[in-house]
Amino acid sequence: MLPVKEAGTTIAVATQNACKACMPLGACLAYRGVEGAVPFLHGPQGCATYMRRFLIGHFREPMDIACSSFSEETAIFGGSADIHTGLDNVAKAYHPAMIGIATTCLAETIGEDMGLMLHQHAEKNADKASPLVVAASTPSYSGTHADGFHAATCALVNALAETDAAQAGRADVVCFPNMVSPADLRYLKEVLADFGLCHVLLPDYSETLDRPIAGEYERIPKGGVPISAIRGAGAARASVTLGSAFRPGQHPGAALLAKCGVPSLSVGLPVGIRGSDLLFQQLEDLAGKPTPEKHAAERGRLIDTYVDAHKYLYGKRAVVYGEEDLVTGIASFLDEIGVVPVVCASGGRSGGMAEALSATVSMQRGDIQVLEDADFVEIGEAAEAAKADLLIGNSRGFGLSRRLDIPLIRVGMPVHDRIGAQRIQLLGYRGAQALCDRIANAVIARDQERSEPGYMTM
Repeated sequence: MLPVKEAGTTIAVATQNACKACMPLGACLAYRGVEGAVPFLHGPQGCATYMRRFLIGHFREPMDIACSSFSEETAIFGGSADIHTGLDNVAKAYHPAMIGIATTCLAETIGEDMGLMLHQHAEKNADKASPLVVAASTPSYSGTHADGFHAATCALVNALAETDAAQAGRADVVCFPNMVSPADLRYLKEVLADFGLCHVLLPDYSETLDRPIAGEYERIPKGGVPISAIRGAGAARASVTLGSAFRPGQHPGAALLAKCGVPSLSVGLPVGIRGSDLLFQQLEDLAGKPTPEKHAAERGRLIDTYVDAHKYLYGKRAVVYGEEDLVTGIASFLDEIGVVPVVCASGGRSGGMAEALSATVSMQRGDIQVLEDADFVEIGEAAEAAKADLLIGNSRGFGLSRRLDIPLIRVGMPVHDRIGAQRIQLLGYRGAQALCDRIANAVIARDQERSEPGYMTM
């Protein structure tokens, strides 16, 4: 087990530049991956405004998030009237197939009984054709944006998946992809199709948050996993969940197993050869056929890339930060290319990141530090002490990159100071090759800048 330094082990009076975002933000992202769905926050308008701005800045796409608009009176007497009015207004304005509710800190703190309020709303609208309503408990003081994403995904499974779904068109596999980019979602669908597996990807925002330009604004963008497919997930042969850092009750594959008896398979986020090999082996077993030649060739090209980049990367020291599964996947990949992940940090606190790193990082080195529930003050102190050569994580590390004068390779969420975040691919052999090129070129560029002659060839 790698040593873990938790933020809570020292006396801290504040979090400075948190290495995480709000729990309901992740839930809104998951709901955007359902066809015809509108995310809805039960809480103040400020929360919805912040989350819209955050997601729009990352994906560069419009993102509507409805809100029950808490007031001072609501905070005292409760938001029952607000939730009924808000749901009615969304139904009239958007005509959604589903409304996905995420609760904010204030709603949870005053003890809102969402189950009761939604039951009352259903009774009130029993004679109307109303949209489905799915709710997840997502107070930000209980977790990160990744936790909110998983909570919403589990809520969709628990609310919609059916054991007795029609067998016609039955899915071979339900894939729970974790919080990855639209480009990675499209890649996963390509891989599953190449294996000939009929699949359900839950959630799927590959088109809703990275879509062709439309002539007119679409309140609900086209795309997303159909609600009928989520219902049919309960009749699938198996599920495959990407990731390992799930808090209790937030593993979607386990939720589908518990509700519908669908066998659950898990693999860490497949970044690099080791992780991708595990995923492809599971798919080979499910499909009963070998990996298609196209993907086998991509694996071979990735190994060739490792050889090409080795002399530039071996022995470099990297700080990796962000969502727990992302950090674990990238650290395993760095281990393969000879880069030492000297600091692995996350604002998450599932408690499983250190164990996952021990299982995936083969280097037996005592200078790998694991930070859980960390902020950027702690990450900066650890990076400086470790004499890091690289930062790998989201845009919030830019100030640290500039202060330490080391390159920042942007991955994860948010990427607010560059365009194309929705097309950053990390998964599989293809994603690892793109990441290896980016890291090697960042190292080469930095060496060129520091070289007095300014050499032209490497």
